[in-house]
Amino acid sequence: MSNRLNRLIKSYANYIGLPWMKGLADEQRVLFAVYHKEDELKLRARVEEFRLATESAGHLWLELDITRLFPEWMAREEYREDYFKAPELLQGLYSEFIEDSVASLGGKIEAVADAGTAVAVVGCGSLFGFWHASDFVKRLSAFVPGRLLVFFPGEYADNRYRLLDARDGWGYQATAITAEN
Repeated sequence: MSNRLNRLIKSYANYIGLPWMKGLADEQRVLFAVYHKEDELKLRARVEEFRLATESAGHLWLELDITRLFPEWMAREEYREDYFKAPELLQGLYSEFIEDSVASLGGKIEAVADAGTAVAVVGCGSLFGFWHASDFVKRLSAFVPGRLLVFFPGEYADNRYRLLDARDGWGYQATAITAEN
């Protein structure tokens, strides 16, 4: 078992057990569970422990795995064969992909989540190259009445996040939960 993940789960359990403040802005209700990108498979195998911690704290859990969002969206595109031949044609459609994805996920959230629900997003790394995770999370958080937990493979330092350690980080109003909390 990974000591880093044990500490991350413990940090999350401690945080999720605190009373939830009301009246926060969408972005302030977002939690980033930040972990090393090389721990992706180990984390996925232990998501259930996050669910148990959430439910033990008296909250509902809704898990959304976004790993297959892009291939599923692409499969519905009429000109997908042309895009495979000339991928540069897709760049103009990335915003459509994100808008469609956020609307679809938002509908699922609105159908089942309430102010006591933690909506957990797994597979955030699959957005890399298509869209900035910060914008995706900002858009999705508008649909979440409770808390939005984003499993984030990357780094957090000085209130800046870096997805997959790949580009300059961005500041965000979310709460970072790390193995060091």
